[in-house]
Parts: sequence; C-alpha cells; structure tokens
Amino acid sequence: MKIMFNEARNNKLKSFFLMFIFILIIGILGALIGIFYGNLYFGLIIAIIFSLIYSMIGFYSGDKMILTMSDAKPVTKKEYLYLYHTVEGLAISAGIPTPKAYVIDDSALNAFATGRDPKNASITATTGLLKAMDRQELEGVIAHEMSHIKNYDIRFMMLTAVLVGIVVLLSDFLLRSFLWGGHGRRRDSKSGGQLAIILIALGLILAILAPIIGELIKLAISRKREFMADASGAILTRYPPGLASALRKISKDPDPLVDKANKATAHLFISTPFRNKTGFVTNLFATHPPLEERIKRLEAM
Repeated sequence: MKIMFNEARNNKLKSFFLMFIFILIIGILGALIGIFYGNLYFGLIIAIIFSLIYSMIGFYSGDKMILTMSDAKPVTKKEYLYLYHTVEGLAISAGIPTPKAYVIDDSALNAFATGRDPKNASITATTGLLKAMDRQELEGVIAHEMSHIKNYDIRFMMLTAVLVGIVVLLSDFLLRSFLWGGHGRRRDSKSGGQLAIILIALGLILAILAPIIGELIKLAISRKREFMADASGAILTRYPPGLASALRKISKDPDPLVDKANKATAHLFISTPFRNKTGFVTNLFATHPPLEERIKRLEAM
C-alpha cells in the first residue's frame, strides 16, 4: 500500500515540474517575439492573452471535441448493463460524481477518460475491450480511468495538450517573423546588426526546437500519469492483479489500432491506440510507458 501512495505522490511532483518548463517555454517565445518587434513586454502580453483565450476554448470544449472525433456513443443501461454498473460502483468507491459512460465500436482493446473535472467527466471503452475482459479485469481498467478523473489528470492532460498547441503556434509565428518580417531597426548600427543576427539565430533555433521540446514534455507527463493512474486504480479496487491481467491482454492484442484515434488524443488512452513499433525515436515519442514495465510494477504491489 505504501508503494502505491509513493507512486502517486512522486509522479504529481514530477508532473508539476514539467508543467513549469512548459510555461517557461511559452514565456521565452513571447519575449523573443516582443524583442523582434521592438518591445519585450508587448510580446509577453500577446503570448499571455493568446494562451488564455486558446486555453479557455480547449478547457470548456476539448472533451466534447474528443468524444466527437472518437465517434463515441453514450452507454445505455439496457445495452451495456455491466459497464454502466461498474462505472457507477467505482465512482461511489472513489467518492466522485458518476462519469458519463461511452462506447466506441472498435475491435481494439482500449479505453480513455476525458473532461475538465470530476463533475464534467466521461469514461469511454471500446467494444473489443468489453468483449475480451472478465469482471476483475474490466474493473481494473475502469478504476485506472476513474483514477485519472479523481486525480484531475483529465484536466491536466487536456491543458498540457493545449499548451503544446500554443507552443507550436507561437513557434510558427516567430519563425515566419524571422524569415519574412525583416530585421527591424537593429540594422541601423553595427552593434545593433550583430545583436539582430544573434537574436535571429537564437530565435530560429528555438522556433524549430520548441514544438519538439513541447511534444516531448507532453509525452513525458503522459507516461508518468499512466504509472500514477495504475497505482491509484490498484488502490481503488484493492486488487492490482486485475489491472495487471487486463494490461497483459491488451499487450497481446493482435490489432491495437483504434480507427478514430489520432496524435492529439493518443495520450488519453490506457494504452497506445496505434500499431506497435520499436526503435529509439518511436520510444522517445511514445505516449505510454511499456506495458511490460507497468505490469511488473502492479505485480510488485
């Protein structure tokens, strides 16, 4: 039990540190845009205003867009009675409002949670998962997703995805400004010209690397959150072997591709919704930690 709580605490601390790096990158990009146009504060203010507007749209509409993109259908008590009762029972155990339940008609074994808080959350499972899992395994999967909701991972991950989008857009704007916007008044003197060249070089490097760094941070947060949700889910069911067995079945899925999944929603799923690939670059940009490592940790609890 102590191991489970330590897992949750450690991953929360690491995730908040990574989010700080995200905000720092956005601030640097805003400052560079301001410096390029002759006013550092102007760039920072524009970056902050743009980030707030973009974040609010994603915060209040992101879950609906995700469900629509995934072609998720609301669960009816008549058609999916056991899933309905499992979600309801685990929500009571977790002490949170019962999330809405959805189903995706897909043979892949997968599930995800989304929403902005426990009062506005949902859990979605594929029909393939519902057919393959026994009672304890399904409870383990739903408990994992319920933990994402209870721990506010759903809000955290949605905002992280929004921040990646902001970094990409600001980087693109900065890159276009350097390439097509001219060098401004700093060309008027030799020292000013040298400063402009240095700023342009730094700006170009950051504009190119920032989206990659942002994506890596998002994926790192996602991987750490999966470990934490596994630990929290095991606490909720008091039966780690249930989730471990479910993950083992998911790891052996011959066709893990979820047809409606994409790179924007992949980090939400309990396991990567794409076909398995190996290699250094693939692992670097993986949305989830290896299933074998997650199973090993659960078996040690």
